[in-house]
Amino acid sequence: MLELGNAELVPRGRCVQGDSREEQSFQRALEGARANLLLTDPPYCLLQRRRKGGDLRDKKERKIDHEMVGRFPDVRSYRAFTEGWLPKAVARLQGNAPLVIWTNFLGKEPIRTVARACGYGALWGEFAWAKRTQPGDGNEILLRVYEVALVLGREPLPPLAHSAAPRCWSVVAGYDDDGEAQKFGGHPNHKPFGVIEPLVRAYSQPGELVLDPFAGSGSLPAAALRLGRNAACIELDREWAGRVQSRLSRSAG
Repeated sequence: MLELGNAELVPRGRCVQGDSREEQSFQRALEGARANLLLTDPPYCLLQRRRKGGDLRDKKERKIDHEMVGRFPDVRSYRAFTEGWLPKAVARLQGNAPLVIWTNFLGKEPIRTVARACGYGALWGEFAWAKRTQPGDGNEILLRVYEVALVLGREPLPPLAHSAAPRCWSVVAGYDDDGEAQKFGGHPNHKPFGVIEPLVRAYSQPGELVLDPFAGSGSLPAAALRLGRNAACIELDREWAGRVQSRLSRSAG
């Protein structure tokens, strides 16, 4: 259990089932505490697949069309979605807590627009995950910039202390280098520990509280616990919320 200021006692790792666009979800996850870092992986701005005539295309058996991956009719709809959750998350942060939000090319503008409206006008940088593919017939391993995380602050990025380690802005890793994805259910949006670790270390300190309103498989909050932080998260899907809470309970033990 962790005591944060005058907040109620909260577990080192908590996941609640709820909608991150609703205030009560944050109330239940945080119990009055305020987080020191927002680190999250919200649904990406994936547009609905349409035929040339405008009709929706049938889903194909591809990872991107996994039933857990939602699509939006247009970028404006994704901006409205972001407006539904990001201000509520920011309201639960300490005054100058940074934001680290995973996204894709189409999601950058909506997220930055809403973040600016919340007082986060400074883009500190973009953290890139170069995803390593499996070897092909020629035994070649290919890399492609698969995802990026926007790192945002209220003020310009402060300079590093003389003794501080350089900030990391990119990482090379496979989807499941550590085997955690399959171990915890094979969630399509899993991120390996090696991708999350540099972000947690750079933008939070041991003992601080990390907030994730889109827990998914729990890879982000689990990494925070592993690195000595505390974690509060929200997950819309009831089954996955239960799996994440079980995972966090074991990680915090």
